[in-house]
Order: sequence, then structure tokens, then C-alpha cells
Amino acid sequence: MLYDVVIVGGGPAGLSAALALGRARKRVLLSDSGPRRNAAAEHMQNFVTQDGTPPGEFRRIGREQLARYPNVESREVRVESISGSRGAFRVDLTSERVDARRVLLCTGMVDEMLPIDGFRELWGHSVIQCPYCHGWEVQDRRWGILALAAGASHLVPFALQARGWSRDVTVFTDGSFDVAPDVRAQLEAAGIRLETAPVSRLVARDNRLEAVELSSGAAVPCDVLFAHPPQRQVELVRALGVELDDDGYVRVDPMKRETSVPGVYAAGDLTTRMQAAIFAANAGTHAAAMINLELSMELALAGAL
Repeated sequence: MLYDVVIVGGGPAGLSAALALGRARKRVLLSDSGPRRNAAAEHMQNFVTQDGTPPGEFRRIGREQLARYPNVESREVRVESISGSRGAFRVDLTSERVDARRVLLCTGMVDEMLPIDGFRELWGHSVIQCPYCHGWEVQDRRWGILALAAGASHLVPFALQARGWSRDVTVFTDGSFDVAPDVRAQLEAAGIRLETAPVSRLVARDNRLEAVELSSGAAVPCDVLFAHPPQRQVELVRALGVELDDDGYVRVDPMKRETSVPGVYAAGDLTTRMQAAIFAANAGTHAAAMINLELSMELALAGAL
């Protein structure tokens, strides 16, 4: 079976790309197999017309709308490997092999859970990443920010921004880096508490955070903890050998969204630290438009349209 485009990943980026390509009359296979990166989230926010929609419901609606386009197939099937080259890719699925002119990666990222007692259990509930996604729901609560060494340069902007949602903000460095005097002064001026001792565990009741316990034994009251744990690419992306930037995200041409491997494109969380469903959906549509333009020109010149 020859597809114009095989899309790997059925989140906001993949669904948006499939819709745009389907409406452009391209033959598309949307491959979607778990796990979902936002599986622990109860709702998705800050997405116009979908504010508060559960992620599973968002995917269901997306697939339902794609079903109107007979040239788009949505399948819960795993892509095992991708080989070949631009215009002639071989895509090995769990039970068969298909061919594709182009490939679009919308695989998201894998969040690596921190070795802090309670972190994994509270992930997606009381331990979250994005204030734009969840800040409204926890406004005026006791906020914590877990600042790791890798993100130390973003500490002050993120912490000061958090004050727009809550006046009770504490920064925890987990002893991972030394806080410069000027950073301390800025946090103090904004009324933000700073705790530099290592974090021992997260104290919770009924799957909700109550406090952050430090190595000293002190427990700092906290209702929500913002954290950006390390992330890694899924094995399929690593096996393709696409170029990554210094932070480990897939490097794409900003206009075409093509990777360093000709004919392979990428959209969504795997390409940027600025991660949110609406950003991913936008990137998916952008990539789809560029792929469609390229394919249409190619096929028209070959007399295949």
C-alpha cells in the first residue's frame, strides 16, 4: 500500500496534520499507539473551543472528524521502523509493511520521572509542567517550582511569571546548583521563598500534594509543584538518526519543518521545549501544508495529478 504521508503519532499535532492533508486530498495513514504523554492529565486547557476537554475525548473527536475523509486512515498500530528515502519510504508496522512518499513524526517526548519519592504518583495531577495549561485551576494556591540545574537560566522568568497566578510561591533547587546572589535578590524582591536543600519526598493525601519534605526534615506546605523533568526522544526517532539540537529536540527547518533526513518532517513536542496542545496542533497543520505543497508540485510535474 502506497501512502502520500505516514504520520507517526495521533496527538494534537498528528490529528491536525492528518486533517489538513486529508482535506488536501492526500492519502494518509495516521499511526497511533500508546502510551500517551498526557495520559495522567484530567483535562486539557488553553485550547480555544476545547478548554477543559479530557485528552481522551479530544482524540475521539479528532478521529471522528477524520472518518469523514475516505483518503485518511487512523489506526492504533505501532510503527516499528522506517527505512528507504524521500519519495520511497518503507514503514514497518506491527503486522505489515507500507510505503510512503513522506513521513511526519508527531511522536511527542518521553518524560523521565525524577527519583523523588511521590513524584511519579503525583505526575499529571499535583506535579505539572505548564501554568498556561493548569494555572487557572490552582490560582491562589500554594505553588512550588522545582528548579533543576538544566533549567537554572529560566528560573527567574518562570518564578516571576508564577506570581501572576499565586502570591504564595516557593522555589526548590533540590541542591542541584548554586543560586547566584542577584537571583536570590530578585526572588526576595518578588516575595518568592527559596529552598536550596535537597528534596526528600513529596507528601500527599488522596493523590494530592500537601507538602514538599526537605532533607532537613522540614516540610514546606505546597498544593502544586511545577517541574520540567528530563525528556528523551522515543526509540523510533533516535533510530532514524535525525539531527537533534543541544537540548535533545529534533531540529527542523523553521519554514518547511523538514528534519535533517530528506522527506522526514517533525511537528509537536519532540521539536521544542515550548510544549502545549495548541502549539502542537499549529505545528502539525504547518508541517502538513508544507508537505502538501511539495507533494502537489512533485506529482503535478510528473503528470500524476
